[in-house]
This record gives sequence, C-alpha cells and structure tokens, in this order.
Amino acid sequence: MPDLKVEAGTGYFKTSWGEGDINPEMATVSVENKNEVVAWGALYWQYFEQLDKITPHQTPLNMKKELFIEKMSATGPVIRPVITTTELKSGDRIKVRIELRVDRDMEYVMMKDMRASGFEPEQVLSQYKWQDGLGYYEATRDASVNFFFSSLPKGTYVFEYPLRVSHSGDFSNGITEIQYMYAPEFAAHSEGIRLVVGK
Repeated sequence: MPDLKVEAGTGYFKTSWGEGDINPEMATVSVENKNEVVAWGALYWQYFEQLDKITPHQTPLNMKKELFIEKMSATGPVIRPVITTTELKSGDRIKVRIELRVDRDMEYVMMKDMRASGFEPEQVLSQYKWQDGLGYYEATRDASVNFFFSSLPKGTYVFEYPLRVSHSGDFSNGITEIQYMYAPEFAAHSEGIRLVVGK
C-alpha cells in the first residue's frame, strides 16, 4: 500500500491504484477497526470504457432504450428500429424510446439520456410534463435529456422524444442512466449504442 497522507483531526485518507497496479488478489477486501469508536469509510471501483461497449445494468429500476428511424409513407409516418446496418443520413428523424420498469414506489429519481453529438433535439425547451398518471420535469441539455421525478410509482413507463440527424460520422450514442437520489445503490443504465451516419 502506498504512503498515505492522513488528514489531521479526522484521520481521512484516500488512495488509488493505476491500471498496472491492479491484480486479482485485490478483489477480496477486508476491513478491521482497531479503535473503540465508530469509523466510516468507502471503497469503490471505477474504470473507463467506451460508451458503446457498456452492457445493461439493472436493479429494482430496469430500463431499455431503443432508437427508431421515422420515414413518411403513403399512409403516414412509419418507424423502423435503428440497428447497426441501418443507413442514416443528415436530416433523418430519429425517435428515442425509453422503457422504464420500477418494482416499487420511489421518490426523487433522476434519469439522464445521453445522445450522439451528431444528433440535435427537436424539442429544446425544458418543461414539466404529465403522462399516464406520472408528472415529471424534462430538461434538454447540450449532450443529454434529463428527466426528474419527485414521485415515481411502481409500474412501467415509456418516454419518447424526437431527434434530427445533423452531421455525418461515426458516433457513440451513449447510455441512459437512472438513479434514486437518496439511495444511490438503486441505479441502472441501458446498453451503449454505436451509430454511423453517411454523407
């Protein structure tokens, strides 16, 4: 273990290890408090990965994110799922669909849906919305759309919003993540999606 700089008065210290320092034996951790008073601490594992290689993670919050391309037909708009072989081009209209399942009543939950840099939202104004008995605040940001729920009852909810393809290129569309603000162990995220937009 490296030399620790302990904060005077509190005894607080923090340490981290680089990629070359990690070995399988470090997966087992034991903590022993040799004092006669309560001690607090935390241990977390953080690493970096390409967003489009992230796999889904579920807790009591369970989500699925899908993208659809919308085309006009003789009978009106038709949507088809966006898959790796879907040919996208500038000007295409994309519909984002997030399906959220909650197995218990929750309060103060935030959901963040990232989007590719080559996509622009059609709805840019943040606003309070009411849908299927659920009230929430939707805020459009530079790289994501954020949803805030003061109350999230048990059930299944579907959120949709439109985007426009604005640039050609190879993009990571990011992930959708959700977290219970006062119990961060209740968190989930969708899988990452890679998108290629032709000229």
